[in-house]
Amino acid sequence: MKEASNSPADETSGADARAEGFRQTRHNRRSELAEDYVELIAELIASRGEARQVEIAQRLGVAQPTVAKMLKRLAAEGLILQQPYRGIFLTEEGKSLAEMSRERHQVVESFLLALGISAETAQVDSEGIEHHVSQETLDAFREFLRKNS
Repeated sequence: MKEASNSPADETSGADARAEGFRQTRHNRRSELAEDYVELIAELIASRGEARQVEIAQRLGVAQPTVAKMLKRLAAEGLILQQPYRGIFLTEEGKSLAEMSRERHQVVESFLLALGISAETAQVDSEGIEHHVSQETLDAFREFLRKNS
């Protein structure tokens, strides 16, 4: 049995790994809202032909000024187009992000369902997990689903 080492190099390596984990989590949190918004906008466009600020606020349970601020950010990032007195539309980049987010959500939810998680819990849990799962883990979920379907 190998003994645990407490050398300074091991401590530095562990600290570096933790720091990278924290950095990745902060990055994921920043992109999580944008992904949720573009995914919702895509759903509204698909079901109603357009997305409006008031509908987004209602669906997310937030105030319209909160939505307005986020829409301004999304427009600045080139993910949406807004015109006065008209709906909100996704740019090609926004459509791509919405599709990627929707696909990640479906993979995570399907994985949880395959584990025997109830549909209600899988839906809720996948909403948070989808934003924080690495590509490696997502690929492993896909492989598990492929082998077990």
